[in-house]
This record gives sequence, C-alpha cells and structure tokens, in this order.
Amino acid sequence: MVNHMKELDNCGNSRIRILTYLMFFMFAMTSDAVGVIIPELINTFDLSMSQASAFHYMPMLFIALSGLFLGFLADKLGRKVTILIGLLLFALASFMFALGESFYYFLCLLALVGIAIGVFKTGALGLIGDISTNSKQHSSTMNTVEGFFGVGAMVGPAIVSYLLITGVSWKYLYFGAGAFCLILCWLAYKAEYPQLKRSSTQNINLASTFSMMKNPYALGYSLAIGLYVATEVAIYVWMPTLLLNYEGELALIATYALTIFFTLRALGRFLGGWILNQFSWQQVMFWFSLAISLCYLGAMVYGISAAVILLPLSGLFMSMMYPTLNSKGISCFPVDQHGSVAGVILFFTALSAALGPLLMGLVGDIFGHVKYGFYLATGFAFMLCILAAYNLFRDPSGHLLTADAK
Repeated sequence: MVNHMKELDNCGNSRIRILTYLMFFMFAMTSDAVGVIIPELINTFDLSMSQASAFHYMPMLFIALSGLFLGFLADKLGRKVTILIGLLLFALASFMFALGESFYYFLCLLALVGIAIGVFKTGALGLIGDISTNSKQHSSTMNTVEGFFGVGAMVGPAIVSYLLITGVSWKYLYFGAGAFCLILCWLAYKAEYPQLKRSSTQNINLASTFSMMKNPYALGYSLAIGLYVATEVAIYVWMPTLLLNYEGELALIATYALTIFFTLRALGRFLGGWILNQFSWQQVMFWFSLAISLCYLGAMVYGISAAVILLPLSGLFMSMMYPTLNSKGISCFPVDQHGSVAGVILFFTALSAALGPLLMGLVGDIFGHVKYGFYLATGFAFMLCILAAYNLFRDPSGHLLTADAK
C-alpha cells in the first residue's frame, strides 16, 4: 500500500514537473523574442533605441511589481489557484494584441503580460519547492526548468524571424502563445498538486513579503541575480542591434548569433544537474561568472569581429547561473514561504531586466552607438564575478542549504 502511494506521488510529481517545464517554455517564447522584434519596431514607429527598449522593460517592470506585491498569493491561495489566475490573464493579454496597432497600446498589453507572468511564475517556483526533497534536487529541477525556458527562448525568436521573412506580423507570436496558454490552463486545472505543509504560524500577506525584504539572504541572492540578469539580457535585447550591420567573414555566424547563444544556454542548463553533482555549486558559479566576464571583455577589447564569437559563447557559461542562484536563494527559506521569497527575488530579477537594457539604450543614444552600452554590461559581469568569488571563499548561506528543503 505504501509503495502504491509512493508511485502515485511520483506520477503526480512528474505531471507537475512537465506542466512547470511547459509554462517556462511558453514564457520564454515571448520574452526572449524581444531582441528580434525591436529592430522592426524602430523601423515601423521611428523610435530611438531607448524608446524601443520599452518593449522589453515594460513587461519586466510589471513582473517585478507583480512578484513583490502578489508573490505571497502562491503561499496564501495555493499554487494551483495562483497558477490558473496567472495563465488566464496571460492568455487574455496575448489575444488582445490582435486588436490594436499602436505602440503604446502594445506597451499597455505588455504591462498586463508582466502582471500575469509575475503571478504564475511565483506559483510555479513555489511548486518546485513542494516537489523537491532537498536543496540539491531543487537546484537540479530548477536547471531543467530553465533548460525548457532556454528552448522556448530559441523557438520564440525563430518564429518571429520566420513571420517577418514571410511578411506576417510578429503579433501572431502572441496569438500562438495565448492559444498554448489555454492548453496549459486545462492541464493546470486537471493536475494533482502536493499538499502544502505549513512550518510556521506566521500570517501570509503583503506585510510578510515586505518583512522578507530585510532578510540579508534574500537581498544577497537578489543582488547576485540582478547583476546576472543585467548581463544576460544585454545579449538577447541588444546583440542583434550590435551585429546588425556586420559584413565580415563571420557574417553567417552573426546572422544566427542569438540562436547560437540560446542554444548554448539551453544545452548548458540541461547539463546543469550533472555538472553540479561533479563540482560544488560555489565553484561553478565563480568559474562560470569569470568566463562570462572574459567573454565580454574580449568582445569590447577586440571589437565586433570578436563579439560575433564571444558574446554567443557566453551563453554556455550563463546557462547555470540564474537557475542555481535562484534555487539556492529560495532554498534558504521554509517551503511554505517559497512563494513569497520567489516574489522578492523575482522583483529584483525583473527590475534588473528592465533597467539594464534601458540604461544600455540610454548610453548608446548618448555616445551614438550600442557598443557603448555593452561597456556597461561588461561592468555588470565583473561585479557578478566579485560576488561569486566572495561566495566561494566565505559561503555565507552554507549553513542554511545543508538542511533539506522540506
């Protein structure tokens, strides 16, 4: 009887994992296609780089606000209800893209998309904690989840590129995402979710989320993730613009540079579980962040020809940074607070994803070329490397991560 119950639990957890993988895949299809859409927006609406970057930072800003102000819902209402609310809202916003042609109308819809993502993503991140037995398994699952995100990040830009080549509007990407989202809603509704176990009597509300903002571990991991995200989004938001007019010997690689970046990032994430079993996560974070920094530095020192190779290559080293840091930050807290802490970390994640490209766009406008924005991103990469070095030698959260996530 006990073995039969364990088999049912494992089957239910497998379905939950697949649902979570598909949610992140869908999210990535739209969010990481922005770099391909931005040049089209600049031409269509006669925008500057900083204006066009609003197409990226608008949803990220509202993901940040949603994570901060609504992240606690995953702990209070439960994972299932929270995920369903977020997915339905995402589907509604996606279908509404077909009803307008104004740039500002699109920005309003992207704000709604951001709110929806913030809601269902905190629910999904909390769910990963529910089905993980310890910190190592949590990190492994998170890397696989982000691997599916990486696949979606390849599919989204590829779809947009195909649509534009065939003369079809990029808006159909959102229509397809909306249809896919309705399928996910049905799967989420039918899925069996593990029961959330309470480890404390603390009230779960917005005040408890704000109290978590004072926690040094939540803030420390949020800072590290914020620096990483600012470094990563520089690639998929501005690299297509940086390489747009390149006509050298590596022109073919430049054409597919973003696809190469996403492919290497996805492959690295699927290998994440194995790599983390071979080496300590602190070592992996340091050496990978150092490699990212050197890729950026080499691209800036040796020019566009080097950037064609080094910037896409950085995706391989970026692969495990975000899921591992996110997992360790969440695993520092009891499982019944995972939704709230995920919301706090998501706030700083999305805020960095919004401000990083915006600042790069402003620097590019001031100095007359997007490459100057990449100098700023290089600084972010080295700051992340310094934090990773501190974590390697001091391991400030080690005592919290040795205990099981449950």
